[in-house]
Amino acid sequence: MKKYLRIILEVLLAMLLVGAAAMAYWNYAGKKHISYELAEVTEQVDEAKEALEKAEEEMKELKENIEKLETSVRQIDSLKAAFANGIVLQDVETSYKGQKTLSAERQVGIAALRLLTNGVNDPETVAAFQKSLEMSEWGKNLQTVCAAQNALAAAGQKVQVLSDCKTPEKDQHGGKEKSAKNAHDVHWGYEGDNGPEHWGASFPICGKGKKQSPLNIVGPFEKSKDVLSLSYKEGPLKILNNGHTIQVNVEPGSKLTIGKEEFDLLQFHFHRPSEEQVDGKNAAMVAHFVHKSKEGKLSVIGVLLNEGKDSAAIKTLWANLPPKEGEEYLPAKVAFNPGTMLPKDLGFYNYEGSLTTPPCTEGVNFYILKTPVDISKAQLAKFPFKMNARPVQNLNGRKISAG
Repeated sequence: MKKYLRIILEVLLAMLLVGAAAMAYWNYAGKKHISYELAEVTEQVDEAKEALEKAEEEMKELKENIEKLETSVRQIDSLKAAFANGIVLQDVETSYKGQKTLSAERQVGIAALRLLTNGVNDPETVAAFQKSLEMSEWGKNLQTVCAAQNALAAAGQKVQVLSDCKTPEKDQHGGKEKSAKNAHDVHWGYEGDNGPEHWGASFPICGKGKKQSPLNIVGPFEKSKDVLSLSYKEGPLKILNNGHTIQVNVEPGSKLTIGKEEFDLLQFHFHRPSEEQVDGKNAAMVAHFVHKSKEGKLSVIGVLLNEGKDSAAIKTLWANLPPKEGEEYLPAKVAFNPGTMLPKDLGFYNYEGSLTTPPCTEGVNFYILKTPVDISKAQLAKFPFKMNARPVQNLNGRKISAG
């Protein structure tokens, strides 16, 4: 009996010890869980404070912007009231119509007066801005182009606003301004809905221009009086993949002289196949050397590349293709002379045309060299773009000369 009583007491004691241990563990676990929850709540409070501070900063910035906007609205309202009677518009139009030539700047000025007088939805206002856009040389009249594009966009017209015409955006991280070029995605290409046949919807000159490039070069040719003189210098290689082609930017100092007029070589780039045709046939590629005078005139020398032997110049360029798209690449200790891309004979075909890419600016003087240079089949295959050539455009009565 005593033996069984002892066993019972030992069992009860063991149960009490287990219960006490369990209670102690539960108490410890509870405290630990509460500690975790408290830490989590503290973290959430800190995050809420940061969010509140950020919201307060944004509210402050928004308030400042609203105040600026209210000032701008008052200024615009006063301008609209001043021009609402239409007298100034009539006077300006009468004055400009008496002149032999009407510049793009004056045309966009008339459009702006129409905007202030009649509003953005007035058909004549829209037509006036469209006309100023067609008259503009996009390389020279950027402010005029921007004014017209932004006005047409505000009127609900389908128009591509150039990246340089857009207001810089705020970076989401740090509040710094992003450049217009980085903020704007590329919206043209060589295939599908972004292909050359659709460029005119966003860049009117591409569709409506009468002196567009490239051309199919066929005779008979007039005799050109121009004489080309080239003085290209060696400089550090600066190469860029801009998403449409491979472009080499050139240091100041390389010159093209046509008669008494001097042009600076800005850059050269490639198209595959050649954009220009000679007697209906394309070359494997073409290199376009873009020059600009002090007055802003553009002259392009085109060098046709036929499939043949290896090109030492191309070998250097292709060995240093940029690792990233959109960033100029300067390989260490690599120099390049653009003159190594040219044939010895500078005989040419000449015509007045346009940029072959949007915005298709007209007033560009083209000199397509008669003598092609070689590029090997392997080098041709290494060019990153399988096709980046605009189709040939209508001659529209233009004369092609030869020299």
